[in-house]
Amino acid sequence: MRYLPHTEQEIQAMLETIGVDSVAALFEPIPAPLRAAPLDLEPALPEPALMAHLESLATKNAAANALSFLGAGMYDHHVPPAVDQLLLRSEFYTAYTPYQAEVSQGTLQAIFEFQTLVCQLFGQEVANASMYCAASGAAEAVLMARRITRRTHALVSGAVHPHHLDTIRTFLNGTDDNQPDLEVVAEAEGVTDLADLDAKLRDDTAVVVVGYPTFLGCVEDVAAIAARAHAKGALVVTITTEPYALSLLEAPGTLGADICVGEGQPLAVPLQLGGPGVGLFACKEQFLRQIPGRLVGQTVDQDGQRGFVLTLSTREQHIRREKATSNICTNHGLIALAFTIRVAMLGKSGFEGAGRHCLANAEYLKAEIGKLDAYSIPYATPTFNEFVVRRREGRAAPLLAALAAQDLLAGVDLGAFREAWDHDFLVAVTEKHTKADLDRLVAALAAA
Repeated sequence: MRYLPHTEQEIQAMLETIGVDSVAALFEPIPAPLRAAPLDLEPALPEPALMAHLESLATKNAAANALSFLGAGMYDHHVPPAVDQLLLRSEFYTAYTPYQAEVSQGTLQAIFEFQTLVCQLFGQEVANASMYCAASGAAEAVLMARRITRRTHALVSGAVHPHHLDTIRTFLNGTDDNQPDLEVVAEAEGVTDLADLDAKLRDDTAVVVVGYPTFLGCVEDVAAIAARAHAKGALVVTITTEPYALSLLEAPGTLGADICVGEGQPLAVPLQLGGPGVGLFACKEQFLRQIPGRLVGQTVDQDGQRGFVLTLSTREQHIRREKATSNICTNHGLIALAFTIRVAMLGKSGFEGAGRHCLANAEYLKAEIGKLDAYSIPYATPTFNEFVVRRREGRAAPLLAALAAQDLLAGVDLGAFREAWDHDFLVAVTEKHTKADLDRLVAALAAA
């Protein structure tokens, strides 16, 4: 869609139509102290000079060429240039919420394909058109479980991402019934402490939330947790921030999870300042009417031709606000499309192959770091591509800062999230890391 600026004559005609003398008059109802002051911009530059200036600014990004082992919810996987090229098609790039849905068949079909892939990924029956991110999906899943069970008590594993826990708590604090009623289950060996879960499960528990894998990279026993929760009539929510893990792990839906949420960024777009991402959300079909956000369904027209429609849209707040299941009225459609394109490019065998590469890299690195006297791998629980390294003496933060000065981002300081973890850091690898990259990290840790 091209941008066509208005001429002075067109602007004047519009002002006359609405009965004001100038554009400035439109802002007079806003008190003067609250109006934005004119921007103090430097004079314009010729294009070659501007490009040189921007390049000089870009070189100030000290970590631009750093070797990174950062993860903790956002992962640096390969995204082919073809994904971006397809996204740049104008019918995709300018697409927005399909309020006039049935005339947006291309958009609806893309969303339908996205939903189908999310269902296959999680082993579930129904998926929505996406959430903002994994954190918003987790919070919405807890609210959904409370609606379904008509209970308020929520249990969240201490091994889930702390940001997800904070988001869930924030959503619950804003509920109409003002009953946050949330407890945190202890973490042990990088996963949920089942003994503490048994102690905290109640007859009025609505939901149990766990990571799969957890924030610490460990693989939960979802089946065991689901058996305990279901015995009390509670639902189980899993959060998967690394979807590549599901290339090798059994889908959480087949293990008993009732609602599965996750982050699509690793399968959609490269890392860029912490985002953007796209929330994945799927559940059992029996909970269809309580799922938040939009749903696209497949149907046929009067001639029997396949078509796509928004399903259950009367519950959305733009039509019947009082019936809305959620305050999400749109989704990260462009990132959801990127996710769909990338998954289709990979195919089943490519997806599994990338997962095996990640796992092999992680196991090699874990073994090599484990040989160093100054470090240990504290958890014996199986992991996928992310694991905790513990410094035997001293906090992790100074070590990571020293390595960052050498253009080596060795991991995420876990002490920033919890004081008890101040000796630990989280290391993530992907298929993009070479053996030389892994050996460089091991050598740097040994030298430090």
